[in-house]
Amino acid sequence: MEPTDYNWVYYKLKDGRELKIREVTVEDTAMLLAYINSVSGETDNLNFGAGEFGLTFDEERQYLDNIRRSENAIYLLGFIDEVLVSALSFTCEQRERTKHTGEFGITVLKSHWGLGVGEAMLTTLIEWAKISGVIRKINLTVRSDNDRAIQLYKKLGFQYEGKRTRDLSVNGTFYDGILMGMEIN
Repeated sequence: MEPTDYNWVYYKLKDGRELKIREVTVEDTAMLLAYINSVSGETDNLNFGAGEFGLTFDEERQYLDNIRRSENAIYLLGFIDEVLVSALSFTCEQRERTKHTGEFGITVLKSHWGLGVGEAMLTTLIEWAKISGVIRKINLTVRSDNDRAIQLYKKLGFQYEGKRTRDLSVNGTFYDGILMGMEIN
């Protein structure tokens, strides 16, 4: 399987429903933008709030096209009953010295928290990274008080690497960012 030709992956969730995961296509642009606008208003754990995403349709379409063409990036979508419930993007720089390491961002609709969606999405990313032939390190930043996410990352093998103070400001309150990583061997 080519790393940029990811087929459907299926996971059974804690409530018995099936999560279907696949790689994004440029045809998903409108659906993805609607999803991002929805999910951005559900949590303060993201680095943008409601209405702050800031990419136009054409800019997002070009971004998705660039990811599809890259050997060291992937954008995954998770569906339950044909409804988009999760998105995960993983990107790297293209410079020779740093193209092996990148960072991901993940969202799950709040109505689907606690079902195992995030774990399934991350497991899919990790498996893709292992077969990519390029990725040797996955990094993340998580808000320091997002205990559920931190526990999930630890469960999957991510290690604590440091802290960035005042990493996020939400409604005038600063939050530190916890830096974590996983080496892919």
